[in-house]
Amino acid sequence: MELHTLKPAEGAVKKGKRIARGQGSGRGGTSTRGHKGAKSRSGWSKKANFEGGQMPLQMRLPKRGFKNPNRVSYQVFNLSNLEALADKNGTTEFTVESLYKLGQIKKNDLVKVLGNGELTKSLSLTVNAISATAKEKIEAQGGTVTIV
Repeated sequence: MELHTLKPAEGAVKKGKRIARGQGSGRGGTSTRGHKGAKSRSGWSKKANFEGGQMPLQMRLPKRGFKNPNRVSYQVFNLSNLEALADKNGTTEFTVESLYKLGQIKKNDLVKVLGNGELTKSLSLTVNAISATAKEKIEAQGGTVTIV
């Protein structure tokens, strides 16, 4: 091995195009960007949905309906669902956290209990909302309801 035979490892040196290094490089002047226009400027990036100045598709399509920004949506559980969960997991106490740990809801879901189905167990619930019929059925069985 001698000094004049040394080479870097395969793939260690990237031989790229050196642009904007003077006219002699062949890539000086406009530095491969062409003349004028947004693409020739520094900081330019293509915006999402930009169609070259044409009216973008999402602005051309008709808008319908109304989306209420203040809507509160709940993950709904019927009494029959809770009874099945109680049978499956052997617990009669349900909170928002326990339903999350059981994989029934997502992290920040709000829970509402509805009164569909028959109840044979005494359940203890800590939820965000409950219907009047569900509350009556739970309390009739000797259960408790706490609204967070």
